Parts: sequence; structure tokens; C-alpha cells
Amino acid sequence: MDPKAYWVGFNLVKGVGAVRLQGLLDHFGDLSRAWQAPRDALRAAGLPPRSVERLLQVRRQVDLEKLWARIEKMGIRVLIWEDPEYPPLLKEIDQPPPVLYVRGEILPEDQWAVAVVGTRRVTAYGRQVTEEIAAFLAHNGITVVSGLARGTDAIAHQNALKHGGRTIAVLGSGVDRIYPPEHTRLAEEIITRGAVISDYPPGTPPESTNFPPRNRIVSGLSRATIVVEAGETSGALITAAFAANQGRDVLSVPGSIYAVQSKGTNRLIYNGARPLLNMSDILDVLQLERRQAQQAVRKVIPGDAVEAKLVSLLSEEPKHVDELCVESGLPVSEVTATLTLMELKGLARQVGGMNYVMAREDRADYWIEHHA
Repeated sequence: MDPKAYWVGFNLVKGVGAVRLQGLLDHFGDLSRAWQAPRDALRAAGLPPRSVERLLQVRRQVDLEKLWARIEKMGIRVLIWEDPEYPPLLKEIDQPPPVLYVRGEILPEDQWAVAVVGTRRVTAYGRQVTEEIAAFLAHNGITVVSGLARGTDAIAHQNALKHGGRTIAVLGSGVDRIYPPEHTRLAEEIITRGAVISDYPPGTPPESTNFPPRNRIVSGLSRATIVVEAGETSGALITAAFAANQGRDVLSVPGSIYAVQSKGTNRLIYNGARPLLNMSDILDVLQLERRQAQQAVRKVIPGDAVEAKLVSLLSEEPKHVDELCVESGLPVSEVTATLTLMELKGLARQVGGMNYVMAREDRADYWIEHHA
């Protein structure tokens, strides 16, 4: 049986989230051993009594082999922490979901993503702004992330697709239970040029308590969150709060002080969110112009064997030029000249004293371009 089936099994156990699952992995080494462990061993691993009993109940009731076969038959991909395809931005958040269920594809370029969220009761103003934002992001190769809800979410997804972009919908239900049901066709379109994902197991109904927690995934997948319209109790404000706590940028569209749909967005600006006054604000936050310029330089000045060697040696920890020379076996003149070009391309950065680092997203971009 595929080892991921055990991750799915634990995903069915209420009360076993990211922290407790990591504890089981640390104690047992893998989840297949944890799944088969007796009650005492599970208690010894630090699992609370109530969680132990819930696990034992799920083990009695669920045939993992049949469940895994059903997931495969539905064409659902399962991503776990250990998978290289697991979204790196999402993995950076506190307690990232251990399991993601995916219909469609999450691609490396989805590391450049922006969440676009807002009210279900969208105004004509909100619709226009959402359409323009989604079109702008699509034209700039930025993936649009939202929640497939009525109103702002649906408009964002639709216009990303309309303008040839990619989009990801995060559900508060199983990926086989599209909600709202009238967005089933939209979900199918999203699957062809993006993904519909959830951390809830297949079959999970769209219960109201599922939606606030899923918003941490919407923001976690994104480098920034844009709130278009939101009332004072809108779920979009929850997404904005998650984004701020995750260290991501929050942009808010200002609106009339008399409009109910703008009370939440105006309050966000008052509390420190960046006002979105024009599309160049998105460029500034994402540093898109810098990224596009670097990509253009990379195409004009292609990488060679020396650059590839230095890419493999650099990380987020500073390394001195002398250390790079020793590890690469290359002369200092060749190493310093290549590092200068890599700085121009945005692949490397000098952090003082002839020490260099390479950012994680730069490494990802390099391998996408040179090994795709």
C-alpha cells in the first residue's frame, strides 16, 4: 500500500493535526508504524487519551486500502510534507497542513501567487476592481488564489482564466464536494489551468466551521493577499489576519465610507494594510519589475557549467568566496566573475565581506528554467 495512505488515515482522526502528527513521526519514524501501534505505544508517543481513542475507532472503521483505491479512482492527488511538489510557500507557515488533496496541478510557477478575496455580496465597484486585478495578475504570470465562494472569489477565478492565467481554488470541503454547487463547471475549468485543493478528506461536506481554517491555506499559498470588499465580519478579514500573521503583505482596496462592503477594507487600511490605489502597488509589493528584469537577463546571458556548480553550492547561509573556490575547485577569478553575473540575474546576493547567499525562490526559478 502507498505510504501516503497512512497520512490520509491520520487526516481522518479529529484532533491529530500538524503538531501531533509530527510528534508521531518523531517517535515512530514513519506513519505506518504509528498507525499499527497499540494503545500504550500511542500514549507513550504523547498522543492524548481522547485522540488515541479516536484513532483506534477510525482504524476499526476505515479500510485504508479501499479508501486509497477510491482516491486514486477519483483522480485525486495527495501531497504530503515530504513531497517536493508540496507548495514551498505553504510549508513556511506555522503548522502547515500535513495532507493536501489536489485535483489539477500545482506547478513551480505557482510560487508566484496572490490571493484575491472579498465579500460574497459584491458591488459593481467591487466587481470591476476584482476583474482588473485578476486580469493584471494573469497577464504578469501571477497565479490567482481564492476560495471559489460566490461573489469576489468566483469573479477572481473567472477572470484569471479568461485572461490566460493560472488559478487555485481552496475549498472548505472535500475536493469531490464542490461548494457552492453552481460553481461545479467553474471548478472543472480551474482544474484544467490550475488546481482545486483542500486539506479536508474527500467526502467532507461544506460545513460552516470548515471555512475559517481553510483561509490560512489561501493566504499561505500566496505572497500577498488583496482584499477587494469586505464587511465588518467578512471571512475575507480572517484571510487578511492569517496573511499578516504569516508575514505576508496585505493590500486593501479603499471604498466609500458609506458602503457596507467597504467598512472592513477601510478598517484594514486604518490598521496598517497597504491601500491598493493602482496596479503598480502590486508591482511594488511583489517586486515584479525586478523579477522580470532578472528573467530577461537570464535569457540574454544563459547559465553555464560554472554557474550551475555555484548554484548547487549556495544556500540561504552565507558562504565566503574562498570557501566557494575550495568547494568548486575553480580559480577565484572565475568564481568572482560568475558571482557578479549571478547577482545581475538575481540568482545570488552579496551580504557583506565577500559572502554570498542564494534565495530559495531564486534557486527554484533557476532549476525550472534549466531543467524543465
